[in-house]
Amino acid sequence: MAGTIAIKNGHVFDPLNEINGDKMDIFIRNGKVVTELSASELKDAKEIDASGKTVMPGGVDSHSHVAGAKVNVGRMMRPEDHYKFYQKKTPITHSGCGYSVPSVYLGGYEYSKMGYTTVFEAAVPPMEARHTHEEMRSTPMLDMGGYLVLGNNWFLMRYLKEGDMEKAAAYVAWMMKTHKTYGIKCVNPAGVENWGWGENVSALDQANIHFEVTPEDIIKGLTEINEMLGFPMPVHLHANNLGHPGCWEITRDSLKIPKPVKARPNTSVEWAETKVNPKRHESVYLTHCQFNAFGGTSWRDFESGVKGITDYVNNHEHVVMDSGCVPFGDATVMTGDGPAIHDLYVLTGHKWSNTDVECECGSGVLPFTYLKNNPVHSVQWAMGLEVLLYVDDPWKVIMTTDSPNGGPFIKYPQVIAWLMSNKARQDTFNECHKWAQDRTDLSAEAREMSLYDIATITRANSARTIGMSHSKGTLGIGADGDVAIYDIDPTKLEVSDYESIIRGFENAAYTIKEGQVVSQKGEIVAIPEKKTYYTDISTSADDEKNMLDDVKNWFKYYTIGFNNYPTPDKYLANPTPIKIDAEV
Repeated sequence: MAGTIAIKNGHVFDPLNEINGDKMDIFIRNGKVVTELSASELKDAKEIDASGKTVMPGGVDSHSHVAGAKVNVGRMMRPEDHYKFYQKKTPITHSGCGYSVPSVYLGGYEYSKMGYTTVFEAAVPPMEARHTHEEMRSTPMLDMGGYLVLGNNWFLMRYLKEGDMEKAAAYVAWMMKTHKTYGIKCVNPAGVENWGWGENVSALDQANIHFEVTPEDIIKGLTEINEMLGFPMPVHLHANNLGHPGCWEITRDSLKIPKPVKARPNTSVEWAETKVNPKRHESVYLTHCQFNAFGGTSWRDFESGVKGITDYVNNHEHVVMDSGCVPFGDATVMTGDGPAIHDLYVLTGHKWSNTDVECECGSGVLPFTYLKNNPVHSVQWAMGLEVLLYVDDPWKVIMTTDSPNGGPFIKYPQVIAWLMSNKARQDTFNECHKWAQDRTDLSAEAREMSLYDIATITRANSARTIGMSHSKGTLGIGADGDVAIYDIDPTKLEVSDYESIIRGFENAAYTIKEGQVVSQKGEIVAIPEKKTYYTDISTSADDEKNMLDDVKNWFKYYTIGFNNYPTPDKYLANPTPIKIDAEV
């Protein structure tokens, strides 16, 4: 029976239902988790004996760079990245290559092998949304969605300067529907627009040129609009001064701005059964905290500034963040923060790409290698782990590498091993430059995360944060039948043997998507159907008409015609709108 399966005797970790390693059965009928199967259904269902194995919901990556023009530039400018990692064609899979920036096919296969079933692209430029959707459509195995880059958009900056929040909200709602995207991404607010003129901003109260709005204005405006419209997720914030020594202070101060904004997600979906409140209560989602947490005043006295941010997060409920860990080795740095990439180019002299996306945003791409004997890189490695270990509540953090910026997502098993095993961390300290111990406090941190914690920061909380826990990140009744089974016996796990943790998470014993086994012990065995999620927001017809009069008038500044701007449904794989009825 298609999409119907019985998983027997596994040790289940489902934080949204407070299930912590209980030995139990999971049943899936027609792609959804159900209470039980009838005798006749069991007869026809596929049965998996998960005895001595770890069972979790399918992994949910809420922040990765896997599709779009920026990612494709990373592929094109790095032929040396291709021959290091490749996969031959099989009867059911395409060939593929690319280590830090894999081809779309290979990226989908590699995520699935690790037990992931859902991945969201973290930065979609509006003008390039069609191409982003083309690449997401071609990425197999994964349900996907994308965050629309809006922090330096000409229309929004104009409306925020004029204080016209109704038009600003109507514009955001229209843009989401127009480009079939899911949430708001804000990158270096006010600074990327300045970069079009060879400048940046360095303070929250510094107005940019021409539009004369400050980062504070943009962060405040976007977080208020986000809740006016009832988005499923908080604003995804990439703070100013990223990658500069001392930037942790402006990051912390940026998090203070949306504190008065109350979260009001207003999605019309059917919710799976959970014991934990599945709806997010945060108004801001800080991206790749490690890159936003640099301490010191220069590269000479560079140090970790993580504790200044985690202390704030531990004492406030409106913030959630992902880590942006650095697992060492080859990476490709790509971001909508053009000036940050240029600064890195000046430091390294590596080849560099920069793009200005007309009236909307920009980006930069640069190859990079993180070395254990490099003092700054060793500190960054420790900082990424500090972000996750210093926050008391795992429901406030999400594990990422900001792939491929800190490193490729295929390094997640290594990051998990460092989080679960203090011995793994100490052994790595012995291989690192001494700055890792001297300029961070990680070596004194004895905390070791449990499998329950790992399930929280790699699927339950990432799904809840982006408003997908109605169907993802949980094994509650009514959830999608997305399951990862790992060859890890919790009753026999010795975290000092951290290589076994890495092996266990590298290749799931089974990856199940909507009740179908799609990957088994590192081999892709089926190519499932996939969905593309986006928010479909209904607002006042009058507000939208008035706003569109402005947009059509200003479209003379674009190099494309207004009628060619939207992204048609045909560019999406199985378009799946999340309905919102906004009252603005």
